[in-house]
Amino acid sequence: MLRKRSMCWVQARQRALHNTKISQLKGHILKTPIPKKKKMASIMVVTDTGDERTPLLRDSQPEYSGGGTVYSSPPSAEESRPMNSNNPKQRLVSLDVFRGLTVALMILVDDAGKAFPSINHAPWFGLTLADFVMPFFLFGVGVSVGIVFKNVENRLATTKKVILRFVKLFLLGVILQGGYFHGRDHLTYGIDVGRIRLMGVLQRIAIGYLLASTMEIWLVSNTVVNSTVAFMKRYSFQIGAAIMLGLLYIVLLYCLYVPNWAFDVSSLSIILPTSVGANTQTVHCGLRGSLEPPCNAVGFIDRFLLGEQHLYQRPVYRRTKECSVNSPDYGPLPPNSPAWCLAPFDPEGILSSLMAAITCFVGLHYGHILVHCKGHMQRVIFWFISSLPLLIFGVPYSKPLYSLSYMFITAGASAVLLTIIYFIVDIKCLRKPTAMFQWMGMNALIVYALAACDIFPAALQGFYWRSPENNLVNLSEVLLQSLFHSQKWGTLAFVMVEILFWGAVAGFLHMKRIYIKF
Repeated sequence: MLRKRSMCWVQARQRALHNTKISQLKGHILKTPIPKKKKMASIMVVTDTGDERTPLLRDSQPEYSGGGTVYSSPPSAEESRPMNSNNPKQRLVSLDVFRGLTVALMILVDDAGKAFPSINHAPWFGLTLADFVMPFFLFGVGVSVGIVFKNVENRLATTKKVILRFVKLFLLGVILQGGYFHGRDHLTYGIDVGRIRLMGVLQRIAIGYLLASTMEIWLVSNTVVNSTVAFMKRYSFQIGAAIMLGLLYIVLLYCLYVPNWAFDVSSLSIILPTSVGANTQTVHCGLRGSLEPPCNAVGFIDRFLLGEQHLYQRPVYRRTKECSVNSPDYGPLPPNSPAWCLAPFDPEGILSSLMAAITCFVGLHYGHILVHCKGHMQRVIFWFISSLPLLIFGVPYSKPLYSLSYMFITAGASAVLLTIIYFIVDIKCLRKPTAMFQWMGMNALIVYALAACDIFPAALQGFYWRSPENNLVNLSEVLLQSLFHSQKWGTLAFVMVEILFWGAVAGFLHMKRIYIKF
């Protein structure tokens, strides 16, 4: 009996000690102050430890450090979840869709523009669907630069990488658009080095990328972004540099004296009309501030620095009423046409590329908003607020000159389009309807090179039956024209099939996790 009572006393003592410890622990927890949640600002700084920033939603594939083919592991289950606005390692799917849509638009206007001149580039002044393609590319480059170079620890090493990529992209543009490849319906290749075209689409993109990346690496202050004023202060040097670049363009365009100039007609790779007499044609200028085709400062600088033999030999102003009886399409020269109708002019020239680079800076600003704003709708609101002033700028619109008004309205349209795609794809997560454009955007460079530069169609035309005209490309287009009983609508259907084909190719590369980047 005594032993049983002692055991009961021990057990009771143990329970008492256990309850005392629990009470002390509860008291300690209750006395510990709970930190209050701080109210988040509408703009925040996202930090990173690497030299270069990983684009949003790119955790399923590595950052490309150079050229070549990149293989990556299959996407994880996290990739299919809705995007977390505060996660800097996620990929911005809407930017891929935007880029892929731009490539598809380029294929459409290049291949269907002959059948529908209204969607082709405006002959000189004006704005058509084709005139939005280049600004879309440049704007997308700016947004990407704003995402990639958020924090840079080693500025010199990063600048070397940027310069190397600029050189590779520029040289690729010279190879693709310098005249070496003669395009569709021409089973030849090769170019006289003395007449190679030096500027082009990829060259302009390379220049914009170089200037925007250099600004993002070197012209960002250490201001902590916790308000709109701090946001503007952090990037004030970039804004100032963009304004100075725009002022330089305006001063040269309107103040540079353009003298009379002459060009050699016999050196042009076109069929000359019988009305052209002497081999040398003189264009009379002797003025300043002209925006017309013959006497503008953009063409004068290109002729002076590059030489007329290295310019684009079939400029768009040959489709004007002064130079074509089929205007707004190419055609024979009308009677008493001016001499400058036969002169070369590069729509991607040096001076116009400086203004085009400002489109990259506008995209860079939108990339900054994407990085610093914490929520989806805040980004959308800031993007729309920034877009509206760009859309109300006045005329004249001139894509060959890349006029100030053209830069503003196309950059504003680029921003509005990206905002809409961002709302649909990254906020509402409606990604299946845009999957093809996403695939094309993830391999935009290879699709552009093979499709938009006509390398693949020209190579395919090399296999023909008895006559070069009997090839798969031409026969497919003729078949669709017969089915639609219309040359125009058959051509449009052929181009749509072509876009679907390249979407399938890009989808196959995405399925194999192959991403080709230069």
